[in-house]
Amino acid sequence: MRKFIALSFFLLLILPSLTVFAASMSYQVGEGDLLLIKVYDMDDLTTTVRVDADGQIGFPLIGQVNVDGLTIQQVRDSISAELADGYLVNPQVSVLVQEYRSNKIVIIGEVVRPGLYELQGEMSLLELISRAGGLTQDAGSLVTIRHEKTDQGLSEIKVDLADLMGQQSSEVDVVLANNDNVFVGKAGLVYVTGEVGKPDAYKIKDGTTVIKAITMAGGFSKLAAKNKVRLVRIVDGQEQTMGRVSMNEIVQPDDVLVVPESFF
Repeated sequence: MRKFIALSFFLLLILPSLTVFAASMSYQVGEGDLLLIKVYDMDDLTTTVRVDADGQIGFPLIGQVNVDGLTIQQVRDSISAELADGYLVNPQVSVLVQEYRSNKIVIIGEVVRPGLYELQGEMSLLELISRAGGLTQDAGSLVTIRHEKTDQGLSEIKVDLADLMGQQSSEVDVVLANNDNVFVGKAGLVYVTGEVGKPDAYKIKDGTTVIKAITMAGGFSKLAAKNKVRLVRIVDGQEQTMGRVSMNEIVQPDDVLVVPESFF
């Protein structure tokens, strides 16, 4: 639990230093991107141009070039080929993205600054959370990522941040795509009261059992009636109580566990 509580602090301090990627050669150009294009030893051809609504840019000598959906490398190769066709001998072209405007990602839920973010080159889930200010104190470990709607509908994946952090490798981080929607859920809480070491509310994960919740609360006290634990749960707006609940019962968010005192 301490490890996960420290996650937000880790994201704020460590991840920004890992890398905010410059344009990779595989980045796909789109409307609104601002490109810096240079031709080696031809300063007059240096051009800064924004991709228009039709996915085109204007370049000296060759006029309009369609770059929509092309990678940085493909844009470079396309301009090089056009210049080599009657204008320059073996032109050496470089292309950089100065501003990323075409790709967007939305992150909502339990982050400090939810909202719309520009997707700058390749961005991972942990980088996005870092840009959004990190996790709130109420954040759970489950993150839902919904990809752009296709003919087959929305593609949705769920990521456990605690498990992701446990991998201790950036190679297993989740790479995001244009128009992804990211939702950071609130932590589920179970309330443990009565004869336990530390009565309080505790964050739970899917599959947390009664005995696990009691262990998080410091375990049974010396006076606890271990075989008389009650579970109070709200079902359809009504409070229901389960007496002598099994230690292997799976708890749900907002459950209350009551450990009574033994009088014998």
